[in-house]
Amino acid sequence: MNWFLGLGIAGLVVLALSLIFDGLLEGLLDGVLDGLLDGWLSLPVVAGFVSMLGFGGAVALATTDVGAAGATAIGVLAGLGAAWLTLRFTRVLMRDDPAATPRGGDLVGSPGSVVTAIPADGYGEVLVHLAGQPLKLAAKCSVPVDRGAEVWVESSPTPTSVVVRPVER
Repeated sequence: MNWFLGLGIAGLVVLALSLIFDGLLEGLLDGVLDGLLDGWLSLPVVAGFVSMLGFGGAVALATTDVGAAGATAIGVLAGLGAAWLTLRFTRVLMRDDPAATPRGGDLVGSPGSVVTAIPADGYGEVLVHLAGQPLKLAAKCSVPVDRGAEVWVESSPTPTSVVVRPVER
């Protein structure tokens, strides 16, 4: 029983280390197995396997009469299930979709309202909506614009600032 609990605790330690040394095992074995086990040798997946092998074996040993070999088999099955789930979850969490990320250029042509008055060729603040979310940005305009005035975004030279023009009425 102590061996199984030790494996379970060791798996938790490996999981904690995976936060620090992310991708270490994959980096060490890069090109060795020609991508045969991509993702399966990541530290979180190994930690999930070892933890469930240990804790699953300990539970099986404590609650049944299967003996050490049976508890090991149950632990291995539980470990494989945990490793598979961990692999699936990490792939979903690590998926990067840069096309869905809003960019400053997406603001061009958007309406907004002035929150802090904008002096001529100076900076103030505007409130615009991007992807349904309010966004307060530094704004510059060639003419003075009073607080509360409606503006159109002409360009976004930086991610945190825009150039605006007042709405003509």
